[in-house]
Amino acid sequence: MRNLKAIILILIALATGLAAAAYATGWVSRQTGSANKIVVAAVDVELGTRLNSQMLTTADWPSGSVPAGAFKELKQLEGRTVKASLTRGEPLLEPKLAPVGTQGGLSAIIAEGKRAMTVRVNDVVGVAGFALPGTYVDVMVHAQQDEQGNQGKPISKTVLEKVLVLAVAQEASRDDTKPKVVSAVTLELTPEDSEKLDLARSVGTLSLVLRNQVDKQTVATKGMTKAELFGLVRPVPTAPAATPRPTARKVAMSNSQCVEVIQNGARIMSCF
Repeated sequence: MRNLKAIILILIALATGLAAAAYATGWVSRQTGSANKIVVAAVDVELGTRLNSQMLTTADWPSGSVPAGAFKELKQLEGRTVKASLTRGEPLLEPKLAPVGTQGGLSAIIAEGKRAMTVRVNDVVGVAGFALPGTYVDVMVHAQQDEQGNQGKPISKTVLEKVLVLAVAQEASRDDTKPKVVSAVTLELTPEDSEKLDLARSVGTLSLVLRNQVDKQTVATKGMTKAELFGLVRPVPTAPAATPRPTARKVAMSNSQCVEVIQNGARIMSCF
């Protein structure tokens, strides 16, 4: 009797194990069947690079988490240009690509409606090499301020704010955080700001002022002159507001004469 019970328990255990194994096999099969292949980067890709088949590969991706704008075939990306750096294994997405037909290079990463303009810098003007691609700077000019009939006086003035640095020298990579002392910096500007920068560098010397990347506040300044710097010119004090004079009018009340005085918005009646 005891042997029969043991045999029954063994059979139940075997049946449970077989059922669990069958369920696990089916689950793995379903998971494998629900995976999609999408195109990912086979190597690290710098921004502005034109893609070819050697730079790309496909990888399995769960169907429930395929990112929007992903590609399934390598031929869809042949010749496309990336406008953002990619790391190995990163999916290729449409927002990271320049429009179809865009050639590789710096022009591929310029925002629509903007222009790229290069200015010559040194280790001081270039913020000691910390003006790297992807950072934002203000542009300040030191020039002679014209005066009617008189010799111009020196003035320093911020003429452009929150300007994106596209490239330093011939490099546009935004992955490096180490300072680089270079001889030229390329900035992304609107057409109007391009004209302003071109005029500024022709009338004076330029300086780049590094700013916080998330600081979007615009600050209007009137510039700093030599006289103001050394305290030779003081601001004109604001004249105090004139105190309103009291007004009076006579008011006839029965047999007495009354005078109504209005001062600072208050009315005072005096009768005599």
